[in-house]
Amino acid sequence: MPVIDLSTDARFHYEDEGSGVPLIALHGRFGTARADLPTLIAHLSPRYRVLGPSLRGYGLSTPKPRDYPIDFYHRDARDVIAFMDALAIDRAHLIGYSDGGETALVAAGLAPERFHSVAVWGAVGYFGEAMRPWVQRNYPADWMDAETKALNGIDDPNPIVLEWVNALKTMIDSGGDVSLSLAPQITCPVLLMLGVTDRLNPAEYGQRFVDAAPRGTLRMFETGHACHDEAAEEFRQVLDTFLAGAV
Repeated sequence: MPVIDLSTDARFHYEDEGSGVPLIALHGRFGTARADLPTLIAHLSPRYRVLGPSLRGYGLSTPKPRDYPIDFYHRDARDVIAFMDALAIDRAHLIGYSDGGETALVAAGLAPERFHSVAVWGAVGYFGEAMRPWVQRNYPADWMDAETKALNGIDDPNPIVLEWVNALKTMIDSGGDVSLSLAPQITCPVLLMLGVTDRLNPAEYGQRFVDAAPRGTLRMFETGHACHDEAAEEFRQVLDTFLAGAV
């Protein structure tokens, strides 16, 4: 797995498969591209150069331990743009799952000229009151399994998860804007994909985002949070069509 130092003082380990137009794939919270998106990387790499970084503090990337300041989505987005700079990638497609999807929406809003398209699932760009109960249920972190702890070098997950919970609660208390205010600046096509039974991401929040984005589309699946796994064939068809038409 290649490794690269960024101007933002992060060091990314990353997957690099295939050739052609670059496509950056961002994993979810406490994951890596290889852990969260292996079948998707395999599906896309015959047609794109798929780059799957482990975001700062996750997997083998540094600095560690992973932390969650109030602006962590924006910090992660700046890391993604710096990652492109370090690899001399002028423009790319950008996809992201869950927290990686939130990061992708921020990155596309901060640097719209850098992306051909952005497609996310399990992400909505706005954290309203409907999210609060699910966010609070993340602590204590007795849901985190041994494999996830080992992947990220975590001994006790409770402090790090509590920091994530507190960051999201502060975002909710502050009005909920993660990337919603940036949506009008995203000039490329934007696809939000959500599961009907995703308790974290209400469809009305996703609709609010795509209504604000000049070229936004919302697609619903009969799934929960992980559309890419729970409806894999349908998901790949929708994503393929979107990427092929993104100009």
